[in-house]
Amino acid sequence: MRISFVEIKNFRKLNSTHLDFDQETTIFVGANNSGKTSAMLALRDITVDNWTKIDAIGVAWEKSEDPPFSFESLLPSLDIWLNVPLSEIHHVVHILPTIDWSGGLLGVRLQYEPSTLEKLRADYIIERDAAREVVNVGTGTSETLRIWPTSLTDFLEKRMSKYLDIQAYSLDPAKHVQPDKGVATPQTLSDDAVQLDKNPFKTLIRIDEIAAQRDFADTDERGTGSNRDDKSDSGSRRFKRKLSDQLRSYYDRHLDPMKTPAAEDYDALSAIQLAERNFDKRLKTGFAAAFKELEDLGYPGISNPKLKISTQLRATDGLNHGSAVQYEVADLTGDGMEPLHLPEDYSGLDYQNLISMVFMLMSYRDDWMRVGKAALAIEADDDQRKQPLHLVLVEEPEAHLHAQVQQVFIKKAYKLLRKHPDLGDNATFSTQLIVSTHSSHVAHEADFSSLRYFRRRSAVSHRETPTTTVANLSHVFGDGGDTQRFVKRYLKAIHCDLFFADGVIFVEGQAERILVPHFIRYHFDGLSRRYVTLLDLGGSHAHRFKSLVDELGLATLIIADLDATEETTVSIIGAGETTKWKAAKPELGRSQKTSNPVLKEWHPKKELIDDLLALNPEEHQTSDDGDYDMYVAFQKEVSIANAGQSRLKKLAIRN
Repeated sequence: MRISFVEIKNFRKLNSTHLDFDQETTIFVGANNSGKTSAMLALRDITVDNWTKIDAIGVAWEKSEDPPFSFESLLPSLDIWLNVPLSEIHHVVHILPTIDWSGGLLGVRLQYEPSTLEKLRADYIIERDAAREVVNVGTGTSETLRIWPTSLTDFLEKRMSKYLDIQAYSLDPAKHVQPDKGVATPQTLSDDAVQLDKNPFKTLIRIDEIAAQRDFADTDERGTGSNRDDKSDSGSRRFKRKLSDQLRSYYDRHLDPMKTPAAEDYDALSAIQLAERNFDKRLKTGFAAAFKELEDLGYPGISNPKLKISTQLRATDGLNHGSAVQYEVADLTGDGMEPLHLPEDYSGLDYQNLISMVFMLMSYRDDWMRVGKAALAIEADDDQRKQPLHLVLVEEPEAHLHAQVQQVFIKKAYKLLRKHPDLGDNATFSTQLIVSTHSSHVAHEADFSSLRYFRRRSAVSHRETPTTTVANLSHVFGDGGDTQRFVKRYLKAIHCDLFFADGVIFVEGQAERILVPHFIRYHFDGLSRRYVTLLDLGGSHAHRFKSLVDELGLATLIIADLDATEETTVSIIGAGETTKWKAAKPELGRSQKTSNPVLKEWHPKKELIDDLLALNPEEHQTSDDGDYDMYVAFQKEVSIANAGQSRLKKLAIRN
């Protein structure tokens, strides 16, 4: 069982977005503010968007008018489509849409619904009237008073949980519609749609996450150090950086001999209890004089209980200090000296972060597989079966990791999550790792087919907000071929940041690669503040990127050579004369043709040099169905002055 794809509606920039999942590791890439974080949040929780339209409903309620929109249609929904083989039907019987299902796609919709719309309307109007009365009292003052709630969205922000519930419904696989350019068309629920339990995935999917905002403060300040409450451990596991914190957590959940002791815990328990008895004896002797002084003061009296000190040792106490975990930096045993060790705080921040994340993944895996004492954490009324699917979300793993460590992490993370006797290549239990990143190093190390590009799309009108669609880059080149292999190898060779840029400039040589950044830095101030990728293809290969650029929708500039050729008659010994197209100096009126595939096949799709040189500036630019803008520049004839001498006609690149 695996998640095949999800479709997200009315959530932030994900207005109606289709998102494919890889079978193993899926990497979310895209420029800043493109919606990657929203997708990660949508996989954990759903919140309200469409604020303007919701506020319009609130205004209509205040005026006792019919709302201009359906309130339910503006609320977020998340369609989760699983791919389930028929052999695993016993896991999904509770979400089957019909008894005719025979394996394959199986969908569930999670959507917000108002529990009682009339009560929401009545309570909102009461609060708005009260706020308006307070504001009216202050009318005429120099300052405008803002009293909650100022709008329906303001009201819901505080009271959403009171009026909105998440409901689950079965979806019909036969009615699913394929996305159009990444835009999903979620099916409309029928009147007889089967409503499911509120948490239909409780026994199907286990979700764990490593959030981007990892806490790097001292652990004691958060209550996870020596003064922490043991029961608070599960709530703070996401934010632990120190390996000693992770070890304490792992020990407590999987190894603690105090929890339902087994035979292998006998030696540890015996050692702990022996240490407690010996320590108690020492304390009794040490405090004897102090207790004698208390007795001289009349305490304890005849009927008061006597004082006694009894210690309780825990194995985790040995991990609860700054030097619990140490790094061996020098082995001097050959010289008859003790090895040199340093506390874990002396290690670099990136390695501490890597160790922490790796240990969290190990802990998530072992919790899922009920390793050691983890099985005891299951509540009595919980289903004792392990969920068949483990979904792990990792947000921006590159935070505080240098490039090489980023690459190590993304290569090893999935294998680490499968390192268990019941996992590995066994299909009984499945793992899917979802990673969002801004790092070209992480994207570079991942397989091209695992990348999902979050593409920003402009608002259709000024009243609407920009949206995002997601491109499955494994589908960009169809069945592949030479072009796919070239692009993959090229991107692997240069650590390309193409997937995080606002635009791309293709050049053909080192001269342009040196000059273009200089021109941008000193002559185009606005452009210098953008994230622009410069690709030096070393020849006429930009056309190979057409499918990828079409999918990414990046603003594109191609600085190309005319590569003029001219038909020439050549003599071949024994074969007479024949004609060949050879490179030539560009000239008008000689029926020359370009050999540059960009100009012939991408834009402006012209081959004759005369036609290319006759293009006006507007014809150098094109908009691919309005999705993105592209400009192709090449040599054209211009007039230049040579130190006051006669004006010369030369060929130069027009900017």
